[in-house]
Amino acid sequence: MTNTQDHAFLGVSHSATGRRWVGPSVEEDRLSEAMAQETGLPAPLCRILVRRGVVAQDAASFLAPTLRDLLPDPHELRDMDVATKRFLDAVSKGQRIAVFADYDVDGGTSAALLITWLREMGLPSTLYIPDRIDEGYGPNDEAMTALAKDHDLIICVDCGTLSHGPIAAAKGADVIVLDHHLGGETLPDAVAVVNPNRQDESGALAHLCAAGVVFLMLVDANRQLREAGQKGPDLMAMLDLVGLATVADVAPLVGVNRAFVRQGLTVMARRNRIGLTALCDVAGLDQAPTSYHLGFLLGPRVNAGGRIGKADLGARLLATNDKHEAEALAARLDQLNTDRREVEAQVRDLALEQATARGLDGPLVWAAGEGWHPGVVGIVAARLKEATNRPAVVIGLDGDEGKGSGRSVSGIDLGAAIQRIAQEGLLIKGGGHKMAAGLTVKRDQLEAAMDRLGALLAKQGAADIGPADLKISGVLMPGAATVELVNQIEDAGPFGAGAPAPRFAFPDCQIHFAKQVGANHLKISFGDGLGGKIDAISFGAMDGPLGPMLVNHNGARFHLAGRLEINTWQGRQSVQLRLEDAAPAH
Repeated sequence: MTNTQDHAFLGVSHSATGRRWVGPSVEEDRLSEAMAQETGLPAPLCRILVRRGVVAQDAASFLAPTLRDLLPDPHELRDMDVATKRFLDAVSKGQRIAVFADYDVDGGTSAALLITWLREMGLPSTLYIPDRIDEGYGPNDEAMTALAKDHDLIICVDCGTLSHGPIAAAKGADVIVLDHHLGGETLPDAVAVVNPNRQDESGALAHLCAAGVVFLMLVDANRQLREAGQKGPDLMAMLDLVGLATVADVAPLVGVNRAFVRQGLTVMARRNRIGLTALCDVAGLDQAPTSYHLGFLLGPRVNAGGRIGKADLGARLLATNDKHEAEALAARLDQLNTDRREVEAQVRDLALEQATARGLDGPLVWAAGEGWHPGVVGIVAARLKEATNRPAVVIGLDGDEGKGSGRSVSGIDLGAAIQRIAQEGLLIKGGGHKMAAGLTVKRDQLEAAMDRLGALLAKQGAADIGPADLKISGVLMPGAATVELVNQIEDAGPFGAGAPAPRFAFPDCQIHFAKQVGANHLKISFGDGLGGKIDAISFGAMDGPLGPMLVNHNGARFHLAGRLEINTWQGRQSVQLRLEDAAPAH
């Protein structure tokens, strides 16, 4: 089945944002109509299901995913039996356990899962998160040696798969690795390395983030405790952490990940986790959270400590059971997030200027600058990627070295390419996964390394990608966009990486009013002249051509495209369009 068609949807080949609109294929239209007839579900919802590859007989189960149906057997992952056995052995003997975690959301939630589980079993544990600037990503010899002196078991979460030396340095302690980053040809000498992206894995669970892997080990642990007549902690109550990690780490929302996020949002709405409740409050989240809130409101705040503050703040917030500590940590992370945004804006402007001068049409867009903060280079790389629809790498230089981060586009495996040039000796180190990777490079090898990376990405077709088409799920009239329909569409979610939110086009509409709000946002109200009317918001629209075009509409009619959401105001719900693009209706 093809997802595109030769002609532009609604005739829009060059929209306000310079994109071609692409609608459903003829085949998708046919399947959607057949599904609507067979199931009685609304046609717009059927279009979304068909695009996700769902067939009519599976529609009901897809719209109500349960963890029971989708949870894989933990033993599908290699080394899981060994990992769980050693973990439970440490618990039963009351051994000293340390958790070594990465400094991002996935690492923080993974650590919080283990700390919370162990605490409920009456066992304290030690949290260790390396400093991004002083220690860099993953285990290091010094930290592992020190932890091994005082602990019997070290569990590395969201890191460790490539850490041969540091794991060997943990003399006297056993090490378990629970990770999801791309594995090398050999594994470190640990008791167990549980990782769906090991080279000897099938890849069936490659979409799991580290918190998902940790959760599966705890499922296995609870199962074994139950068989031995003991009761383990309530794992369903911990799905808020797994859901947050899955969205924030941009893991594809397919298979069990959908259930993790769906159930996680339900758990989060109960506001039982003190740290997440404090974070929601400080972020001004006054409604039941959605996957959007996880990715854009909560995730960045949890991340802020690891980016430009103290690395362990996020994990401590997620694991704490002290209300006062939670409020203090949440306030600190919120402030750090504000600081991070300012630092990011400065680096972003410089990086875009440099990358533009170098050329934005090659297989790789990259920039490197003196003293650019290592904590924001990944976000800036993501911004460059979004602006150019190309893989992007941004590097902060300090002394003889540069530390950088990269983000990729769909279909281009950046992690594998970076790992390869590290093996070739052009990088000090580098690794990651398809969509995101990190690297350390010598200053005098920077140009050569980026040239080589560009060449490898070109072989994958990165130079042939045009501006991103705007994929439209179908046409909708304003009167048909009801709260009930939006709720039904949400059941096909959650939406995010690997499962883009559906986007609808409203054809030939009249702008009732349009005004700038805030520094650069746009608010409009529009209708089709048949009585249907919708409000829309477009963030940042006044910085580009979209906002000015609609503010100065002069009575012209437009095709408008975006994502539907429910706006709650003083207890009343209404449909709002998150406007992304527009084109004159000729």
